[in-house]
Amino acid sequence: MNNFTRFLYNFFTDRKLYYLLGGLILLGVVTLIAMDRAIMPAYTKHGHGITVPDVTRMPLDEAAAMLESRGLRHELAAKRSNEAFPPDFVIDQTPNAGMIVKPNRKIYITINTTSTPTVVVPEVQDLSLRNATIQLQNSGLQLGNVTYESSRFRNSVLRQSIPSGRRVTQNATVDLIVGDGLGTVMVRMPDVTNMHLTEAQNTLREAGLRVGSIQFQPTDRVAPNTVLRFSPDDQSNVYEGTAIDLIVSVTRSEDEEEETGPLIIDESDRDETRSDTDYNDNPDAD
Repeated sequence: MNNFTRFLYNFFTDRKLYYLLGGLILLGVVTLIAMDRAIMPAYTKHGHGITVPDVTRMPLDEAAAMLESRGLRHELAAKRSNEAFPPDFVIDQTPNAGMIVKPNRKIYITINTTSTPTVVVPEVQDLSLRNATIQLQNSGLQLGNVTYESSRFRNSVLRQSIPSGRRVTQNATVDLIVGDGLGTVMVRMPDVTNMHLTEAQNTLREAGLRVGSIQFQPTDRVAPNTVLRFSPDDQSNVYEGTAIDLIVSVTRSEDEEEETGPLIIDESDRDETRSDTDYNDNPDAD
């Protein structure tokens, strides 16, 4: 044990050890400085940059030659159809012209295709305007003019300018004829006074009318959810699809109001999405 202790004492008190450690530390510092000041800048070409030229609106071979002359590389990123450019012309580039990049940087370019891609027009008739727009966009088409026509089905597509199944060029526009929620036929205005709200909504729907706004009036004279008044109430005949506003009773007692709960069937939304593919029929029940 004494010999081991003497060895440790001699080892840690030997000046050669500290000279060695000092040399290693100095070497590490010098290496770090050299990496930061010389080696890494030379490797990354720090302080050197190339301005990306504008190669759009020129043939692919000329664009490639210009990029190569500037010390840059290129890669074909995509092909798109653009009638404003001849075939095989560059219509887009990344990074954009004017940016400063490292030498030998790869420039991604998009060229105009020699043939215009085509897509099949989907069937959007009887869909809501929102869903029809999504269907057209997903098919590579664009929504054109939207014209409203008298129909009890509000915002439902009645007709489309290009029949479904026809193959057209990509990004073509499709015009839609959409219902405005008002018909051209006059219908009899039913008297829904003193009806339960659910019964009144069903009666209006069967008559070809829609439920507009519903206001609740506290009263203890009639049962909750009873129609007190409706508007317009001064016309015996109205246009099909007209929205009828209702004033409905609600109990004055807060406890009873929470227990009964006014029942509302949003008939306007039901008419709008009746022909929608994702339509869910969830009417309120008494």
